[in-house]
Amino acid sequence: MQTSEQTTPELPDLSHSMGENLGVEFLEMKEGFVKATMPVDHRTCQPFGILNGGASLALAEIVAGHGSVPLCPPEQIPCGIQVSANHLRMVPVGSYVTATGTLIHRGRTTHIWNVDITDPNGRLVSTARIVNQLVKKRS
Repeated sequence: MQTSEQTTPELPDLSHSMGENLGVEFLEMKEGFVKATMPVDHRTCQPFGILNGGASLALAEIVAGHGSVPLCPPEQIPCGIQVSANHLRMVPVGSYVTATGTLIHRGRTTHIWNVDITDPNGRLVSTARIVNQLVKKRS
C-alpha cells in the first residue's frame, strides 16, 4: 500500500515586500487554503480614517499569490493576471481585517482563488476573485 504524505507549506517570509509594508501577517497556510491579517492603520487607510479598497485588493492578491506558490512546479511561479472585488463594509483605523483565501480551480496554467476579507466581528468587508497565471521563473 502506498501512502502520500501531505505537508503544510511554511508561512511566507514577507521581508522586503509589499506584504511587509502593509503589515500583513500569515496565520495559517495549507494546500488550497490561506489565512492572513492586516492592520487598518496609516499604511492601509484612506485620508478619511477607513480601510482603503486598494489595500484590500493588495491583501487579496498577496494571499492568493502565496497560496499558489507551493502548488507550482519548481520551475514556475504564480503571477496575478486578474483581480475582481466588491467592497461591502468600512473598517475604521485602529482595527484589522482577516483574509481567508480558498483555491477554487487548480489548472495546469492558472489557479483561481476566492478571498473573503472580514472585520474582527467576522462580518464580510470585501470579497475578491484572483486569477494567477503560472509562468516560468526567470533566471
